[in-house]
Amino acid sequence: MSINFKKFVPRPGLVNKQGLLPDPSELVCIEVPKIFDQCLIKRCLVYGKGADTDTTDRELRSDPLDNPKRYIRSRDFTVTLVSVDKIPIRKKPNFKKIILHYMISFYADYIDCDGVNKCEFYEINRTDVIGKFYCPDSIAQISACYVPDNQSKDVDGNIIKIEMVAEALDGRLVQENDCCFLDITLGYYIVVKCELIVQLLVPAYGYCPVPDKPCEEEPEENPCRRFNRAPIPKFYPDQHLKPLFPDCCCDDDSYCNDECYDEEYCDDDYYDEDFGCQDFGCQECGGQDFGCSQCEENDLEIRYSNDEDEM
Repeated sequence: MSINFKKFVPRPGLVNKQGLLPDPSELVCIEVPKIFDQCLIKRCLVYGKGADTDTTDRELRSDPLDNPKRYIRSRDFTVTLVSVDKIPIRKKPNFKKIILHYMISFYADYIDCDGVNKCEFYEINRTDVIGKFYCPDSIAQISACYVPDNQSKDVDGNIIKIEMVAEALDGRLVQENDCCFLDITLGYYIVVKCELIVQLLVPAYGYCPVPDKPCEEEPEENPCRRFNRAPIPKFYPDQHLKPLFPDCCCDDDSYCNDECYDEEYCDDDYYDEDFGCQDFGCQECGGQDFGCSQCEENDLEIRYSNDEDEM
C-alpha cells in the first residue's frame, strides 16, 4: 500500500513497516537535555543490623507493630535524589567519580489480628559510588529569567538524573524481644544519567497539529447491562494432561502406524530404535484401531506367543 504524501498529515504515531515518510519540511534548532553517559545500579536489600552494605539495610525493619497477622503488599515507591558529589579524575578529562545520596520511600500494607488493614511507612537512605562516569561540564554559562518573578537565575547545564523501578520481593513478620516487626526484602533498579542542556539541529515537520476532535468521554453504563454482555467465565482451571493418542491421523481417520505410533505410545518390549514400534496389535486391526474389540481378547495371547518365539 503506497502512501499519498499529499494527504499525509504529520502527527505523533508509530512508524510501521511501510513507513516511508515524506521529506522534512525544515531544519530547526531545539534546546534539549542530551544524555552523555548512563549506568545501572541494581540492588537486592534485606534487613540487617549495623552499617548498611550492598545487600543489607537497617531501615528495612518497621517499628514495633500491634498484633499483625499477615503482610499484604508494598506500594507507592518513590525515589528522591538528596545530593550529588562530583570528584574529577586525574588525567581523565571530563570523567568524574560520582557519589549519589538518595532516598527510597514506600508503604507496606498488612492486616492485624482484628482484620483491620494497616500500613507502615519506610524511608531507605542509600549512598552509591560510581567510580568512572563521563560527566563533562557545560562550556557555556547559562542564565535565564523566569516569569512571573522576573529574576535572573543561573542554570546548571550539567544534570545528574536518576530513574527507578522498585519492587518489594518479600515481607516477613518477625518476633523479637516480645515485639513483632515487618521486614521487607527490597529489589530495585536505578538508571543514573548525566545530561547537558544543548542545542541540536534536527529535521522537523513543523508544529504538532492541533487536535480537531473534542476529548472523548467515557459514558456511564449500567453495570447489569455490562455484566449481561460479558462472556461466561470458566468455572474450572485448565488441566495439564498428556494426550492419550498421537495427533497425526491418516486420510481414512485411522492413526498412522509408522509416523505416530512412536515410543511414547509403545511398550518398551516392542519398541525398536531403527524401526519404531513393532507391536501391531491384533491381526484384525493391524494395530491401527485403538478401539478394536478384538484387541483386548487377543493382546495377551499375541504378546505371550511373541515372548515364546524370542526364547
